[in-house]
Amino acid sequence: IVSSGNGPSGICLSYLLSGYTPYFKRESLHPHPILQRKLEEAPEVSILDQDLDYLSEGLEGRSDSPVALLFDALQRPDTDFGGTAESVLTWCQEPNRAIPHLVLGKNAPGGAWHSIEGSMVTLSRGEWMGLPDLPFKEWLKQKRRGLRNNRATAEDIAQYYQHYVMKKGLQKNFRCGTVVTSVRKVSAESISNHTQKDLQENSGSLWNSSEQSTEVFQVDGFFKTLEGDKEPFSIYAENVVLATGTYDSPTWLGVKGENLSYVHHQLSALEAAVKNNSIGIMSDPVLIVGAGLTAADAILLAHHCNIPVIHVFRRRVSDPGLIFNQLPKMMYPEYHKVHQMMKEQTAACAGPYECYISLPEHHVLSFGKDKKCIIQDKNGCQKAYKISMALVLTGSNPNLSFLPNNGIDLAVDNDQAVNPKRNPIDVDPFTYECTQEKGLYALGPLAGDNFVRFVQGGALAVASSLLKKANQNPP
Repeated sequence: IVSSGNGPSGICLSYLLSGYTPYFKRESLHPHPILQRKLEEAPEVSILDQDLDYLSEGLEGRSDSPVALLFDALQRPDTDFGGTAESVLTWCQEPNRAIPHLVLGKNAPGGAWHSIEGSMVTLSRGEWMGLPDLPFKEWLKQKRRGLRNNRATAEDIAQYYQHYVMKKGLQKNFRCGTVVTSVRKVSAESISNHTQKDLQENSGSLWNSSEQSTEVFQVDGFFKTLEGDKEPFSIYAENVVLATGTYDSPTWLGVKGENLSYVHHQLSALEAAVKNNSIGIMSDPVLIVGAGLTAADAILLAHHCNIPVIHVFRRRVSDPGLIFNQLPKMMYPEYHKVHQMMKEQTAACAGPYECYISLPEHHVLSFGKDKKCIIQDKNGCQKAYKISMALVLTGSNPNLSFLPNNGIDLAVDNDQAVNPKRNPIDVDPFTYECTQEKGLYALGPLAGDNFVRFVQGGALAVASSLLKKANQNPP
């Protein structure tokens, strides 16, 4: 089995495929009485071997995935109600259940968390960032630190994921510094006998000669050596798990001049400009496009450094779809402040905030070589603004260029590109196997699970499916 992507989804899957097996803790009492009754029916049977459809039936919460809600409810029974009830799971290491696998990733374990500015604070509560059987809060306590307002920094999260892999002894399954360039189905006969022999020796029961697949996946890519060279590799696997997340390709507006050097698509460009003093109090304004949390982070950074900002976004400030209208004020004071600025400091009416102008229901028409940007309002009125740099922060899309047709054939709507919020990969809700391609699985944002807290249920579904396929310990 090969997993492409070594973020929280890939780490959690590796843990479950390494023989770590969850059982219901017999003395536990779950606050959900129907789930409690179901769990008591077969406490001697691992959760991985039970019927996930049956167990998850009737659960409700902040995810559309029944298995995500189930695994979350087992690990954090009443967390949505502010409770701190302990997990009702106990974990046993059962080496005979381990399935040979490789987890491939560009960065160190933790994936895109290593690419995020370290001081950034997570949207989710710190304890929701944790992985099975090693609470994040406990790890933080060992470092003699606490959570700020119940939330953690990106640097802490990245370190925790690396520590988790070492602590659980998973590092032998991880190959970091790898880039996957192609995943495709090939006929098993086309693979040389020599390669098949290697595979049989390396992956034990999965290459059982009496039940050998007629088709396998060929995973091609390269490994970056310490010297900076690229060493190519090809791996053959009966099952491939896509867990590459969505941090790869920032969304572009598709307007004239967007490829000019002063137009950027990542927050890190603003951080770099602040660090090297190329922008400051006396600069022309920075244009920030977008109304999500990354745009808000950029506004907070600019505001902190007294850098003038023009903020352009398409929605109304009161739009219920705007993320700020969904966040509790007490828990997210800094984002509430940005939302307040967006409301009170429009171009039409000056408010209390210096160096910031909000332009709701506006969009960018073009960027000029002279650093002039043309912006249009909902009535078609246009205005030019002189800016120092532009940050287009309107989300990102997964890079699935390693799949045939960029993975579009796997999506729910296979006329559109894969998008974690609007058009995820179409998977079976209880196995996370792609409906269009057997043996191929999708996890995390690719399958529509956008929070670390909920990606773990997908890993449970995949591990359960693969264990049943391997037929090692059927229920």
